Amino acid sequence: MLPEFRSHASAPLSHQLEQRLGLDPRLEAGRIDVERVADIAVVASAHSDGYAATAHLLGLLAALPAPTEAGEHFWSDLWRSSGSLYLLPNNIKDYVLSSLAGEGTGLAGQILSAVDEMTPPQRIAAGGVIGQALCESDHLPDLKTQVIGELWLRDLELTAWRVLHADHTSADPARRKAFLDAWTSI
Repeated sequence: MLPEFRSHASAPLSHQLEQRLGLDPRLEAGRIDVERVADIAVVASAHSDGYAATAHLLGLLAALPAPTEAGEHFWSDLWRSSGSLYLLPNNIKDYVLSSLAGEGTGLAGQILSAVDEMTPPQRIAAGGVIGQALCESDHLPDLKTQVIGELWLRDLELTAWRVLHADHTSADPARRKAFLDAWTSI
C-alpha cells in the first residue's frame, strides 16, 4: 500500500540532486545518460526512507481486520488486551487518512504512544490478539499466533520509529558537524 506522493516532498530531493550531482532541476530527461539515471536512483533511494516506512506502516495496519462491524470483536479485544485507546480505529482514522495522503508522522507518533503505554503483560496479550487475527486472515507459516503477533507489533513499533526518524531534521548544523568529525576520526 503506497501513500499518495506529495509534490512538495520532492523539493528536498531536488535540492540533493542539485547539490550532490550538479543537476539543474530544469534538465530535460532526454539529456540524461544511464550513469546519471543510476546516480539519481541512488540519491532518491537514500531519500525515500520516510515514504517507504509510511507505506509499510499502512500495509501493517491493512493486514488487520477492517474497522467494520465484522472487525468490531478484534478491535474490542485489542483495546482490552493492550489497555490502550490509541490504536482504536476512531482514534487513528484521521492519522491513517493523513498517511494515505503522504504524511505519516502523526500516525507514527500515535502508534509509539500506544506501544509506550503498554506494560509487558499487555504487550504480550495484544500480540496474542493480533497474531490470532493475522492467522485467521492470512496463510502464514506454521508459527504460533503469539509469535506472529509479537513480530507484527515489533515491526509496527520499529516502522513508526523509522517514519519519525526520517522526518527529523537536525536543528543544529554545528552539532551535526561535531558528531561527524568525531565519528570519522575513529
